[in-house]
Amino acid sequence: MDSKYFDHTILKADATKEDILRICSEAKKYDFASVCVNSYWTGLAADELKESNVKVCTVVGFPLGAMSVNAKAYETKDAVNAGADEIDMVINIGELKNRNYEAVYEDILAVRKACEGRILKVIIETCYLTDEEKVKACELSVRAGADFVKTSTGFGSGGATAEDVRLMKDTVNNKARVKASGGIRTKDIADIMIEAGADRLGTSATIAIYSGRETV
Repeated sequence: MDSKYFDHTILKADATKEDILRICSEAKKYDFASVCVNSYWTGLAADELKESNVKVCTVVGFPLGAMSVNAKAYETKDAVNAGADEIDMVINIGELKNRNYEAVYEDILAVRKACEGRILKVIIETCYLTDEEKVKACELSVRAGADFVKTSTGFGSGGATAEDVRLMKDTVNNKARVKASGGIRTKDIADIMIEAGADRLGTSATIAIYSGRETV
């Protein structure tokens, strides 16, 4: 399994400086695609990874997606200024379910513009959506110029499924890539997600998966 499938992730509320330094060290050792952190830790991660090929991925509007458009745009700009290479934003889930599609599009577009050319992944939080809503979220993400659509935050009521990955992959139709995240804790599950069409995997169990160990 290629190490570049993995965004080595630490988004828990009680993550400390030592935790961030540890995952940066691990990511460099295994040459993962990125380290995924909350925005407060962007600068620290960027400093630790500046001599490596590992990117800094920062989450925005995380984990609920219900922040104002301006707040998400500002958080994105701040992350970019601190050294973020990739942004994983959460859509406005409520407005998607309201069928206020223009609001969802404008929300994504504001972050796209604030990214200043960095990779943008759009988290649609599939556990709260019908298949019709998942398709619409992917279509809006592509329309706004997203580079990836992403299944989950890992903080919702459910995580990635192979069925959702396949649906998202079919919907974006090579106009974006797919990141699977949430509940990916074994190599077998990771393999299933990749087989379903995932181009990137977000997980905090990266080391165990990559080395083939089981996790709980």
